[in-house]
Amino acid sequence: MSAFLSILAPLFLLQNVEYRSPAGVDYRSQPDTGAVARAESALAADPRNIDRIIALGVAQSGVRQYREAIETFTRGLKIAPNNALLYRWRGHRYLSTRQFDKAMDDLTRGAKLDSTIYGIWYHLGIVRFVRKDFAGAAVAFTRALPMAPDSGERAGSTDWLWMSLSRAGRNAEAQALLDRHPDMPNAGNAYAQRLRLYRGGVSPDSVFTPADTSDIQIATLSYGIGDWYLVRGDTAKARSWFERSVASGGWPAFGFIVSEVELRSRKAR
Repeated sequence: MSAFLSILAPLFLLQNVEYRSPAGVDYRSQPDTGAVARAESALAADPRNIDRIIALGVAQSGVRQYREAIETFTRGLKIAPNNALLYRWRGHRYLSTRQFDKAMDDLTRGAKLDSTIYGIWYHLGIVRFVRKDFAGAAVAFTRALPMAPDSGERAGSTDWLWMSLSRAGRNAEAQALLDRHPDMPNAGNAYAQRLRLYRGGVSPDSVFTPADTSDIQIATLSYGIGDWYLVRGDTAKARSWFERSVASGGWPAFGFIVSEVELRSRKAR
């Protein structure tokens, strides 16, 4: 076993550090299983093709090569400086690497260039939420929700809008949102599970299912439960769930990102 681990360790260390947490934990990219190499080859045949540049950045993001993806989208912006989709994608990846001011700048500029892109409003909402601008986050998610391309994204936008309204103290609007059920039909994802909690369909101890084992899923569900407790004034239970989110290792998850922010803000008090 020790020999096997000694082989694995160097392979792991070959992956780049994408994010170093305030606690000094290094989070790395994952090995390319072929998608990045194929996208690089396609781009090499047509290096100024914006669609292929975006495809490479998306492939890099798929294996958590977020800093490499930022470089790819920046390359695209040198060719097409007014391409809103490039700002959407780069802003998303600045968010993944906790460069919140740069994410805000990119997503805001993208929204000015093209206000019809769902991903711009959704991620702008996340950045505003991270910065505790809950009213601003509610505005962004309100814009995003009717543009959601599928049931999974509708559930996500509904969830974050409910949290934004609740954290802004607009509880009646938050309840009215749940009563309208804009997330139907059920997406069957982590956000749909969290929405059942908000609606009283499950208890906080029943949100998790046996299938919820991935790092992203654990981080996402844990943050939602923590925020639910926080809205109800139970800061101790909220903290424990934020800690569970961070302990998951699912560092790209928005729930993980916001849990880090919540824990830092409470530590500073």
